[in-house]
Amino acid sequence: MAASAAWGCGGVWWRAWQRGGGRCPAPAPRRQRAVSCNARGGAVPAGKSGLAPWVPVVGLEIHAQISSNSKLFSGSQVQFAAPPNSLVSFFDASLPGTLPVLNRRCVEAAVMTGLALNCSINKKSLFDRKHYFYADLPAGYQITQQRVPIAVNGRLSYSLCIDNKMSQMVTKTVRIKQIQLEQDSGKSLHDDTRSQTLIDLNRAGVGLMEVVMEPDMCCGEEAAAAVRELQLILQTLGSSQAVMAEGQLRVDANVSVHHPGEPYGVRTEVKNINSIRFLAKAVDYEIQRQIEELENGGTILNETRAFDSKLGCTVPMRDKEGKQDYRFMPEPNLPPLILYDAKSLPANMNHQQVVNIDWINERLPDLPSVKRAKLVEQYGILPEHSFTLLNEDGLTEFFENVVKQTQMKPKKVIGWILNDLLSYLKQHSLTVKESPVSPFLLADLLNLIEKKEISSTAAKQVLAELWKGEGKTPLEIVKEKELELIQDQKELEQICQAVIDGQENEVMAIKAGNRKVLNKLIGLVQRETQGRSNPVLVKQLLEKKLSE
Repeated sequence: MAASAAWGCGGVWWRAWQRGGGRCPAPAPRRQRAVSCNARGGAVPAGKSGLAPWVPVVGLEIHAQISSNSKLFSGSQVQFAAPPNSLVSFFDASLPGTLPVLNRRCVEAAVMTGLALNCSINKKSLFDRKHYFYADLPAGYQITQQRVPIAVNGRLSYSLCIDNKMSQMVTKTVRIKQIQLEQDSGKSLHDDTRSQTLIDLNRAGVGLMEVVMEPDMCCGEEAAAAVRELQLILQTLGSSQAVMAEGQLRVDANVSVHHPGEPYGVRTEVKNINSIRFLAKAVDYEIQRQIEELENGGTILNETRAFDSKLGCTVPMRDKEGKQDYRFMPEPNLPPLILYDAKSLPANMNHQQVVNIDWINERLPDLPSVKRAKLVEQYGILPEHSFTLLNEDGLTEFFENVVKQTQMKPKKVIGWILNDLLSYLKQHSLTVKESPVSPFLLADLLNLIEKKEISSTAAKQVLAELWKGEGKTPLEIVKEKELELIQDQKELEQICQAVIDGQENEVMAIKAGNRKVLNKLIGLVQRETQGRSNPVLVKQLLEKKLSE
């Protein structure tokens, strides 16, 4: 039995659905926002319904794999999809007598990320042991930074569109509680046919940054937008490749609901979400599930859940009511991590032996927000277009290369990039780097339009041929398909006259003052010439003949 609901991301959820009989009720459809979230995810009731409002609260814990050649505390290589247990050192396997050696690159990556997220960097941070028993954790504990992490008290600004309209965007901010360095665990491979679980320790000991976001979000859309912005920042910095499909960015979402003015409700944790799209769906489903459970007299368990992408719902993993004692203790084999800035750096200290916060800060690249502002300022494109350029890997570089090689204005180029190039790539599931049409070929095609050698309609036909990747240039395709603009004005006048003679009703409407009908006549001339006529010239000729 399908369930229906109306909801808004503005922090108020209204009960407007019947309890479904299936295991996973259908996700609730959206309605227009009635209110907007404040910084803490609270809301003021709005609307005409007498139903009690709910305030969803969403916090995130994001594990980003540090982009490093070796692991956090050992010299083992880091490589995705390597043969099982081929990249395991004695320390990774927790052989007695082995000791951790901290990877400098991982520390620098964490400092870089903390600075980019407006965090305070702790000049002294500590490592702790987090004890729990699981087969993919050979030592029986994880080395992390529970008490004094490397970075604290940051913030991340992100933007999202209102009602799916790219032209209407709002900027929000989520607080960053802390960023801590820690080890990754191994990977459990469950073989159901043999009733076995196999362990691959290649990932054990790989350096992670755990970014803990405060519960300042109130829906899946906001959570997804915040994680996407973080992903772009990490990729820009180079501190993490953040490829979710390879497990380099994994998200745990903490979700609860409560009535305005009441304490936060019991939260559930949805673990190991490996897709931004799935994150939005998981959070929205979990909010709906909790509201439905509470309004039907049930209670919310403090439990860990997983998102089943095939069913589109969250399912229980384990109960957290009996809180696990991780027995945190200081890591005895690692001294405090000491960082320096320009003021605290001793004069006789070799800069190669220390991590200098100011040195890293001076070398931070332009962050996505700055890049977007520069694109808008430099090329005069719309702000929403700058978001699309940055969100697609390699698209900004493609756009800028086309602009450099064409006479067409950037405002026109962006239309061809977003409407034609990007739609084709998405249709064929290709990345920008896999595009059969290079920036040079697209620029060459756009130059033909600017020189008034072909029309935009004909250019789309040429572009369709270029997608085939047969090695032909735009000019060769134009000549082969005979797509050049008609240069003979008398021939064009005759075609315009023939169109006018065959459209008496439209002509009468135009003469009566309905100028919009003229576009239909222009389209008919275009069709008659198979896109080989200049629309501007056609419009002038039609207007001239209609005024006679």
